[in-house]
Amino acid sequence: MPAQALELILGRQFVDSLSMPAFLVDTEGNLLFYNEPAEQIFGLRFGETGGMRVEEWSTIFTPTDKDGKLLPPEGLPLVKTLTSKEPAHGSFYIDNLNGERIFITVTAFPIIGRPDRYLGAMAMFWKSEML
Repeated sequence: MPAQALELILGRQFVDSLSMPAFLVDTEGNLLFYNEPAEQIFGLRFGETGGMRVEEWSTIFTPTDKDGKLLPPEGLPLVKTLTSKEPAHGSFYIDNLNGERIFITVTAFPIIGRPDRYLGAMAMFWKSEML
């Protein structure tokens, strides 16, 4: 496995120090880390999953809209950010691994190092009230 860029190493440390749930991926969408507050929402510790490919993490928590319609991976803010390299925002339901249906709001943004080096993306999210 190639060494990670310093910005991603620092990004992981930053995410690990937050009380807000957060998720960190590389340019291919491979999960690099999610923090303890995210573990509480997902019902699964990062140590139990380790890294996952985008095809896995984008479906494991069954993201759905308010009508229960399954959201495709490309409809998720973090995947949109990976594709466009632009910030994205959205709200949807997930079914966590404890059997709870949770409405979350997600803001994702690209990680761009110097000089304009695209390194991946980060998403911060929180439980929210359905509109």
